[in-house]
Amino acid sequence: MDVAVLLHNVRSAHNVGSIFRTADAAGAIRIYLSGYTPRPRDRFGRAQKEIAKTALGAERSIQWEYCNTPAPLITRLKRSGWNIIGVEQDAHSIDYRTFVPRTPTLFVFGNEVRGLSKGLRSLCDMLIEIPMHGKKESLNVAVAAGVILFSAREKC
Repeated sequence: MDVAVLLHNVRSAHNVGSIFRTADAAGAIRIYLSGYTPRPRDRFGRAQKEIAKTALGAERSIQWEYCNTPAPLITRLKRSGWNIIGVEQDAHSIDYRTFVPRTPTLFVFGNEVRGLSKGLRSLCDMLIEIPMHGKKESLNVAVAAGVILFSAREKC
């Protein structure tokens, strides 16, 4: 089963690099980057050192694509039979452990502080979350991506 990742407005190049490395290890087929999320190569084709430092080459081994806004990408993938799953704490989210991917799945991750906007959440077929049991309300986006991607891989 195909799994891909969309990072929208993730601000830290180190988080982006870490997610590249994790997505590659979990067998994701592609990473989509949108908004102001840093890209492995800048507009002049130069490698982004901060991404390369944490990706350790995964930025060269996993395919990636940039789009300014995520809505057209999500629409295109939905038309191709992809399930769009937002990873976000929300009143409508379900525990990630109950989600079982049955069709190609795109996992959508958002900004480290604000998460996914309401508009982006509304484009998702479902929202899942990682339950928090400590005093902190959330995990780092790169850690959350690891939990979600490896959980999905186990169920495929």
